[in-house]
Amino acid sequence: MPETMKAIRKAAREPGLVIEDVPIPSLGPHDVLVQVVAASICGTDLHIWNWNPWSEQRIRPPLTIGHEFAGTVVEVGPTVEHVRVGDYVSAESHITCGMCFQCRTGQAHMCPATKVIGVDCDGVFAEYVALPESVIWRNDGTKIPPEIATLQEPFGNAVYATLAHDLAGQTVGVFGCGPIGCFAVGIAKASGAAAVFATDIVDYRLELARQMGADAIYNPNHETGHDSDGQNGTTNWLIEANEGYGVDVVLEMSGAAGAITSAFRAVRNGGRVTLFGIPSSPVEIDVAENMIFKNLTVLALNGRRIFDTWFKTRWMLEGGVVDIRPLITRQLPFDRIDEAMELLSSGQACKIVLQPSETPIESVAAAGVTQAADANVRGVVRHP
Repeated sequence: MPETMKAIRKAAREPGLVIEDVPIPSLGPHDVLVQVVAASICGTDLHIWNWNPWSEQRIRPPLTIGHEFAGTVVEVGPTVEHVRVGDYVSAESHITCGMCFQCRTGQAHMCPATKVIGVDCDGVFAEYVALPESVIWRNDGTKIPPEIATLQEPFGNAVYATLAHDLAGQTVGVFGCGPIGCFAVGIAKASGAAAVFATDIVDYRLELARQMGADAIYNPNHETGHDSDGQNGTTNWLIEANEGYGVDVVLEMSGAAGAITSAFRAVRNGGRVTLFGIPSSPVEIDVAENMIFKNLTVLALNGRRIFDTWFKTRWMLEGGVVDIRPLITRQLPFDRIDEAMELLSSGQACKIVLQPSETPIESVAAAGVTQAADANVRGVVRHP
């Protein structure tokens, strides 16, 4: 095994990313070293590339970014008990303290001391990554290939937000058809929703939502006819598409102020709204008219439950309950990271999967055997 590796890094407090050769990370006693086979780009990574105001406040360069991945374990620390060399894995990106009220009451996804991989510590856009055993998630290489395994974490966000409701026989509006919104469309259909209506301002995303099972789609930038009464066009379209009634459930996945307003207007009296999209600035809501007088149930959710949601995600992906392959726009090597980010910025991509080299993603079963054998080079710790 070489002493250095290729990594995608935020090297300075400015827009862009660089590819650098850095030392392969050393292991603490509770850590495992994973050779990355595939990684995927999240909206957080795009923010870091752009160096937006959130990144300026949160990110401390130099830093290897990225938190969505799949790979093979090649080394384990001396106190690691449950992970073995050769295991095919992904990981929960939130490293929690394990000691706070939230962690000790089954709510670790709300831990106030959370450290996020690729944000608060070096991430997975590298040939190797060292992670605590506590966040490792084993994959089944016979059921879930790397390009799908790397998407489990963002897909889990949609699983958490969408399955917060019993959707069987319900009409559902999905506002915002980025990756999480498109995932939500597929999950809602698989959950027996009577109809799923999707809206976005990007036609490319709406077509993906249709491929994921949306019964009707709407772009408010094109369909101005629904504004004739002076009300919000998206609200009017959704009620019209739902035979004159508000929908039972709205999943707001965009964070856009107008979409949030539409979400509350378009849901029926006594309906349910989940707010999952993150606004870039404070949003004004007419609480009396759009929430209290409508007797709404409103959920504000973030992330996913650790690890409860992962088990639901595994079942959906391994069992073919939801097919997310249509949402993988491209698979690119690490050294084309700028091309990938530009494509995502253009709005003409959904999920882009990265691989450490030009070599196509290979069979993980074969990779695991090879890497387990090669791991002797670093004197790995093996367990009986």
